[in-house]
Amino acid sequence: MWRYEQSRLFAISFDAHRPDRLAHFWSGVLGLARADDGEDGVALLPGNAAGYRVGFRPTPVQKAAQNRLHFDLTSSSLKDQQETVARALALGARHADVGQGADASHVVLADPEDNEFCVLEPGNKFLAGCGFMGALACDGSQAVGYFWSRALGWPLVWDQDEETAVQSPSGGTKLTWGGPPYMPDAGKDLHFELAPDGEQEAEVERLLSLGATRLDSAPGGDDAVLLADPDGTMFRVLTHR
Repeated sequence: MWRYEQSRLFAISFDAHRPDRLAHFWSGVLGLARADDGEDGVALLPGNAAGYRVGFRPTPVQKAAQNRLHFDLTSSSLKDQQETVARALALGARHADVGQGADASHVVLADPEDNEFCVLEPGNKFLAGCGFMGALACDGSQAVGYFWSRALGWPLVWDQDEETAVQSPSGGTKLTWGGPPYMPDAGKDLHFELAPDGEQEAEVERLLSLGATRLDSAPGGDDAVLLADPDGTMFRVLTHR
């Protein structure tokens, strides 16, 4: 029996040089309203059944490589795909080359701070029913997919050839990990923010027992604890919300 939300996925947050500007871009692309500003950064309200916010936290770190995490946005038709691409370009996106080839049916774009994302072609069966924010595609191992399944209480919905995916029992965005080969650390990237059901430190200890490691204190004014998953990808554990 899966326990839902042992650690709730509160937000998927971008490292941002200009959080307000990046929030404006993604609000326009995703059609999400802005939440009340927190103590550190900006956020958009949840837009699907997975129930997480999209956050933007200030950082001076420079992007050094292709992001390890990116959104895959879905399309209901070819016209819908074209409209999403046109809307993103009008808001400040650009076309990006990540080796997809000229005959790719999906469109790869980068936001105003060069965070890559994909606008998928219609008919993608794997993401059917996931909503517009179909997947957060992550560079990572099979083991880290297992870790996040236990950390969030989200069941595995794919586990084959070292590729894994989890999804909230309520539906919505799938979190996927592509297996090897692994990309270098991008420096500036996207990160998970977790809100525990109970006491923060008790949840931190549980995550450590699952294979996380403790990092230095998190920046900002939200008293978050900074951890890394088994692949070394940083995430934040917030106080109870």
